[in-house]
Amino acid sequence: MKKILFLTLILLVTIGTNAQEQEGVNEAKNEIGIDVFDIVDGTLQISYERMLGKHISVNLGIGIKGKEGLFSISGVDRDQLKTNDITYSGFKIIPEVRYYLNKTRQYSMDGFYFGAYLKYSNFSSDLDGTYIDSNDTSFIVEFDVDINVTSIGFMIGYKLPVGKKFSIDFLIAGPGMGNYNFKLKNKRDLPEEFYDDLNQALEQTSLFDYLNGDFRFSSINSKTNFGLLSFRYGVSFGYSF
Repeated sequence: MKKILFLTLILLVTIGTNAQEQEGVNEAKNEIGIDVFDIVDGTLQISYERMLGKHISVNLGIGIKGKEGLFSISGVDRDQLKTNDITYSGFKIIPEVRYYLNKTRQYSMDGFYFGAYLKYSNFSSDLDGTYIDSNDTSFIVEFDVDINVTSIGFMIGYKLPVGKKFSIDFLIAGPGMGNYNFKLKNKRDLPEEFYDDLNQALEQTSLFDYLNGDFRFSSINSKTNFGLLSFRYGVSFGYSF
């Protein structure tokens, strides 16, 4: 009888310990993550996610980008105007609100989710090259470029648990609308016709196919802004605590 009571006591203690451990896991409402795709492009983006309820969480991502990366924007290559490929550096801030559907395990923040995001980016770049006007006079092109982008949109994704504390977050789709602001700072004197050729060259690139008629630079006004469709996607690794 004493042996039975002793074994029963051990079983109850074991069950209680496991329940406390499981409950402790369930109380993990925080997660930090790092975006893999952004690393390839020379950006270090770290995010912090906090569970607010049974299905709802908020997430804040902060990314710092250096000029080095695998991707760059091709420069202008025309008979009169030639520029270097465009690289850029800066930072971005992305707050999100997520709603998780049915969980795939007894931990927080995993499975399918959808939500909304706001993204603000601030980048700087340079535009250097050569320009030949209608009189065959050659000019050196040297601009500093400031780019500010504010976009808002929706997203859908899936967070796959790969352990008690680790996960892989697949941001499947994040369509939205962005407001782009460009500012050129000219370091050298250029003729007025240069800006006409620059605007024509930019309008013929695929990146600017959907710009409105207000997208124009001039010697007087070297600022412009426009609306353009935006899209987010990515893969990140996370650790919950």
